[in-house]
Amino acid sequence: MSVLLGPAYKVASTLAFAGMLVGVKMLAQRVPSGEVVFFRSAFALLPVIAMVAWQGQLREGLKTSRPGGHLIRSVVGVTAMVLWFSGVQRVSLADSLAITYAAPLLTVALAALLLGETVRAHRWTAVGIGFVGVLIVLSPHLGDLGHLTEGGAATGALMCFASAFFMAFAQIQVRNLTSTEKTGAIVVYFSIGSALVALLSAPWWVIPDAHDLALLVLTGIFGGVGQIFLTLSYRHADASVVAPLEYTSMLWAVVTGFWFFGEWPSTSVLIGSTVIIGSGVAIVWRERALGLRRPPV
Repeated sequence: MSVLLGPAYKVASTLAFAGMLVGVKMLAQRVPSGEVVFFRSAFALLPVIAMVAWQGQLREGLKTSRPGGHLIRSVVGVTAMVLWFSGVQRVSLADSLAITYAAPLLTVALAALLLGETVRAHRWTAVGIGFVGVLIVLSPHLGDLGHLTEGGAATGALMCFASAFFMAFAQIQVRNLTSTEKTGAIVVYFSIGSALVALLSAPWWVIPDAHDLALLVLTGIFGGVGQIFLTLSYRHADASVVAPLEYTSMLWAVVTGFWFFGEWPSTSVLIGSTVIIGSGVAIVWRERALGLRRPPV
């Protein structure tokens, strides 16, 4: 059972994040994205702090020597969330998710440019193939670029693609922070910082009714629970085992998109997603194989 624990936590995290996205999309036409981000961040603190306290790290685990690093992570993360949530309001869940699958591919490129990591030829090849998949997903929206100012599907698709860039920058910043910071500190300070940054959009907020308020709170709790399961998955299994399971999120996006909104992924989304997922899994499996062949240090 312990062998399956990490993968089980990872799949549970994708399901929780799917619940979060359903809430975001339900609120689309009534609540501004900045307000949604605030509730997503603020109420995510409830389960996250409960987890840190349960681990006995409420005091030691939250110590930090890099408040500036956490602030940068929060600003970049909020930008990614605002763009993604705004995109989800305009395109289907499956479309938005498939486009943001570009983030791990961009992270590979940024890790080479900003962190000086060695990226082998097979990784660059897989990244290139993955971006072909992203273009396939984007292709139905590219012909609508002349109507960007109308805020339709083309705008939403480009917002999701832009969010992928900021997601990748956020991941690079997380890698920087992990050299000195504990996981609890990174997660908690991200939620606090994101909520504070999102407060800057308060002048454009609306007063939600009871139904929307419940959705906002649930969106935050789902996001926090997803973060907990994600953290636990990497605690109980190697990254090479857990990472490919991120793509189960597409299954939840298709199911919830059809169930709640009557959405069904187009052929371009199915083909593009297959290409992106294949390239991502190829990177992970190849790196794992190389790691297994390395002599112990």
